[in-house]
Amino acid sequence: MSKFLVGLSTFFLFATTASAQNSAAEKYVNDFSVRKNQWLIQKNYDSLTLMLDKRCMYMHSNGWIQSADEVIQDLKSGKLVYKKMEITESTARQFESMVIVTGKGNFEGLVNDKAFNLKLMYTEVYVKRKASWKLVNRQSTKLE
Repeated sequence: MSKFLVGLSTFFLFATTASAQNSAAEKYVNDFSVRKNQWLIQKNYDSLTLMLDKRCMYMHSNGWIQSADEVIQDLKSGKLVYKKMEITESTARQFESMVIVTGKGNFEGLVNDKAFNLKLMYTEVYVKRKASWKLVNRQSTKLE
């Protein structure tokens, strides 16, 4: 009986420690996602280039798919301009070396000089590469 209690207390200690570690990674990546949105608006190409995995796929709500390089190129050329991003919900969940961020928000900007104002639900997948987190996939869906 005492071995069972020792094992049970060890399990709870491990579960609590793992939960605390996951919470830190989840909070960090969720905050990282918010910073990414600020960098998109501010056209902070250096920070965006560092955070986007070279094989990142950006799937927009209209079916438009872009690579990491295409996202940066379209921002630089002015083809894609983000004016405002208001996140209304955001949750991060860690699975080993991956964190998935899901959320909702209002997104405003221009594509080819045409204004857009969208309410979106999105999913972003971040993977830990050495000491940093990289966005490897983003997909959004229109709400309404």
